[in-house]
Amino acid sequence: MTDDAADFTPAPALTEHMIAHLPKVSLHDHLDGGLRPQTLLELAEEVGHTLPTTDVNALGEWFVEAADSGSLPRYLETFDHTIAVMQTREGLRRVARDAVVDLAADGVVYGELRYAPEQHTQRGLSLQEVVDAVQQGLDDGVADAQEDGRTITVGTLITAMRQADRSPEIARLALDNRDRGVVGFDIAGPEAGFLPTLHREAFELLRAENFPVTIHAGEADGAASIWEALQMGALRLGHGVRIIEDVTVQEGSEGAVQVGRLAQWVLDRQIPLEVAPSSNLQTGVASAIATHPVTRLRDLGFAVTINTDNRLMSGTTLSREMTLLAAESDWTLDDLEAATLTAAFAGFAHRDVLERIVAEQILPGYDAAREA
Repeated sequence: MTDDAADFTPAPALTEHMIAHLPKVSLHDHLDGGLRPQTLLELAEEVGHTLPTTDVNALGEWFVEAADSGSLPRYLETFDHTIAVMQTREGLRRVARDAVVDLAADGVVYGELRYAPEQHTQRGLSLQEVVDAVQQGLDDGVADAQEDGRTITVGTLITAMRQADRSPEIARLALDNRDRGVVGFDIAGPEAGFLPTLHREAFELLRAENFPVTIHAGEADGAASIWEALQMGALRLGHGVRIIEDVTVQEGSEGAVQVGRLAQWVLDRQIPLEVAPSSNLQTGVASAIATHPVTRLRDLGFAVTINTDNRLMSGTTLSREMTLLAAESDWTLDDLEAATLTAAFAGFAHRDVLERIVAEQILPGYDAAREA
């Protein structure tokens, strides 16, 4: 045996327990897609909303089954129930508080939660009152997590619905609340037929104010959606996995690939992809974790990050997403750390905040996992 072989230390086997204790970064998590089933039941009773079932376990299962349709429009229908209970200050505050506590319990040290204020005014709240209620809940959650010995930093992304026409107003709302918890802007909803350029006025306003933007693109729609998102100033791509459609295997070249101009642009500039593997299976982007494009994109050098999208609808956590990648696509501890660091430095919080989180929480956490 050579000296090099004698000194070799194999990489630690990734277990579900180990992954659960890793520090994590969550960039793509919808507030109205992550409710606890118990909270949903209680809030629904308070506001008189009828749910598919009043059994807490069956309710959680219903959301996963309803969302597991392979269709993004059908997937989005499940939000009728969650949004219905998020129309009051108390409801919004509780949902936001729960979300932060749950993320912290899952090891998330930096998280961005996104929501569309325009969807929460059905009972008379103003847009600003919605933002204020959510921020109060986030503050409550950070404080509660701190009492449990967990430190988490949270920002929000104000989202406009791409099938509506209120994006300039929502963009101004985001700007009015910058440095008050709101760190960025997004558009969400059905991609097909509602390309980002329909919201050019909003994006031009945000660009003029140097305000960060991420855009849902490359999930339900393909390269055209991604191209338009980049033209509108997206600094990150929400999902973005269909960029793989601009990457082809060259015939007779034993696996050599040809990267198209759009994919090359995304690759060269390391534009982060907010990938949510389980959610992508539900919406038909991939058929299995083992064949999900995220691993191929990682191998090609794209800036991939791992996310949950909607924890309730996918019955998932960030730990579970990472565990699935480790078990079914052979992701290593180094792979998870690289994706976590990519996500950390792609966050829309100020740079000094992100650097502190990396130095004080992420790097020590991964070092501890290697030494365990």
